Amino acid sequence: MEKKLSHIDASGNAAMVDVSEKKVTSRTAVASGRVEFPKEVFDTLAAQDFLGKKGSIIQTAVIAGIQAVKKTSELIPLCHQINLSKVQIDIVPNGQALEISCTVKCTEKTGVEMEALTGVSVSALTIYDMCKALSHDIQITNVQLDEKTGGKNDYRS
Repeated sequence: MEKKLSHIDASGNAAMVDVSEKKVTSRTAVASGRVEFPKEVFDTLAAQDFLGKKGSIIQTAVIAGIQAVKKTSELIPLCHQINLSKVQIDIVPNGQALEISCTVKCTEKTGVEMEALTGVSVSALTIYDMCKALSHDIQITNVQLDEKTGGKNDYRS
C-alpha cells in the first residue's frame, strides 16, 4: 500500500484529518532535543546552578514547554484539540548542553506527537531566550520524536 500525506486532500489542499471513526485509545509520545552552549557559557550557567537574572532557567523552560503543549492545536493549523492526561518535561545538564525530554499522554482518537515536539521546541527556545545575553552562539539541536504508542502503529527511534 502506497503511503500518502494525511493532511493533503485529493485536490492537493490542506485538510484536517477526520478522526471521527477512529477508536479512542491510550496514546503516548516522547520527544527530545538539546540546547548546546559554548564551554565558557555552560560553565558560567552551571556555576550559577542555572539561575539567571530572570530566575531559574530550567524551571522557566519547563513551565513554558508545558504551556506550549497545551496550545499546540493553536500553533499548528491542522492539529486537533485534545484532552491531555499528562505532560512531563525533564531538562538535565549533559556535557556542554541541556537535554530536554517531553512526555505527553492522552486517551483520544489522535496522537500526541506534535504536542511532545512542541513542548521540547518551546522549552529550548525559552532556554535560548534566557541565556542569549551571555552568547548568541547557542544551538538548538536534535529535536526529534523518540517514541509514540497507541493508534495504528507504535514507533521507537
